[in-house]
Amino acid sequence: MLYFQKIKEQLHMSQNLNCLIVDDDPMSVKIIEKFVGQTDFLTLVTSCTDAFEASAVLKREKIDLIFLDVEMPEMTGIELIESLQHKPQIVLITSKEDYAVDAFYHEVTDYIVKPPSYPRFLKAANRALSNLEERSVVDVKQDSLFVKVDSQLVSIKMDSINMVEARADYVTIHTDNKRYTVYSTMKGIEAKLPPEDFLRVHRSFIVNKNRIDTIEDNTLVMGQKLIPVGVTYRERFMKKLNLL
Repeated sequence: MLYFQKIKEQLHMSQNLNCLIVDDDPMSVKIIEKFVGQTDFLTLVTSCTDAFEASAVLKREKIDLIFLDVEMPEMTGIELIESLQHKPQIVLITSKEDYAVDAFYHEVTDYIVKPPSYPRFLKAANRALSNLEERSVVDVKQDSLFVKVDSQLVSIKMDSINMVEARADYVTIHTDNKRYTVYSTMKGIEAKLPPEDFLRVHRSFIVNKNRIDTIEDNTLVMGQKLIPVGVTYRERFMKKLNLL
């Protein structure tokens, strides 16, 4: 337990989020820049006034968190999210409440309606920091991962995992003998699992391909469970299978 506590302390001390602000409103940019400067665990890399500039920054800089406006000319914030292959955490900051569904679909960290106050901004920033700390904590060994469950770090053997299932702000890891529900996103868990064995087949499911019994149309049979294969994941999934 002392070893695990030391791991957690080291992680907490080292957490610092590199931020990018993307907003075409200069006043909004100044407000968010001021808020970032007031928050000790945030580091502003740069601010951009359009999504194209932001896309270029993301290709050359390590960004952990984007404070992103939605309504921008030529490319919206939602379109920028959809264009990214590797997404950092994202806090949408918009003048309208109409994008809540888009925010949920794209699994953004938080959603703030303009004008933002510092307490509301800080709540979003703290959520991003917590996500970083609470997700699958460390890969101590290549064949295992540690996840935080309640106040403990629990070791899970990779080859014992059947699937991972999304449940709102949490995911459930299904193993041979037990289920573990942890605070994470599917993207966070997916990044920790070996891609040669684990495949995202649906917005709500990552499966261990070695545990698939049969495939019937767009459904995987895994023991007693039927797992749907989403349309957007099917082509990539089929390419990953070892087909004769």
